[in-house]
Parts: sequence; structure tokens; C-alpha cells
Amino acid sequence: MSSPPILSGTRGACPRCGAPTLFKSFTGFADSCAACGLDFTRFNVGDGPVVFLTLGIGALITGLALWVEFTFQPGVLIHVLLWVPITAALVILALRFSKGLLLALEYRNRAGEGRVRGE
Repeated sequence: MSSPPILSGTRGACPRCGAPTLFKSFTGFADSCAACGLDFTRFNVGDGPVVFLTLGIGALITGLALWVEFTFQPGVLIHVLLWVPITAALVILALRFSKGLLLALEYRNRAGEGRVRGE
């Protein structure tokens, strides 16, 4: 029985057995699950999570920065000191969750390389 994909993002759980063995470092996947032996190297998460996080968090930060600018009119230095660390922290903290979630969804949906019918 596979574990819910959300657990792979929140706890770093293996999508097959649910053991917290998905990551070997903060955002680096382990080669395989120590509990059930599922090979994590066959999944290709790639840059998908980074792209979605950058676009989503970038849109949010841009909206907030515009609101702060038009409401309080701070100097450019305040914007730099405020938005650069907030953006970096949000992307880094959300990266582990999104990578785990995407790998679990690939496992659950049996995602693979695209194929043309008849091959």
C-alpha cells in the first residue's frame, strides 16, 4: 500500500512504504528507500518544482512589493533588505516539500518518458 503523496512532501516519506527515507540531505534525494528498497533514481523530478516555486512565489512577492511601495513608499534599500531574503527563504523552504510531492505523484501515476503508440 502506498502512502499519500502529501506525506512525501511534509515528512520525506517513501511513496511506497511511508518510511521517512526519501531525502539524504535537505533537498537531495536518497538513492533508494532503506526500508522497502524502492529505487528513487528512476524518477526524474528535474527542475519542475523550482520553476513552479519561482514563478508562484515571484508573483506573490511582486504583488506584495507593489503594495508596500504604494502604501508606505519606502526606499529601494528597504525593498532589497525585505524582499530578497523573504523570497530566498520561501523558495528554499518550499523546495523540499514540492520535490517530495512531485516524486510521490510520479510514483503514484507511474509517470515515465513520453512514448509514441506502437513503439
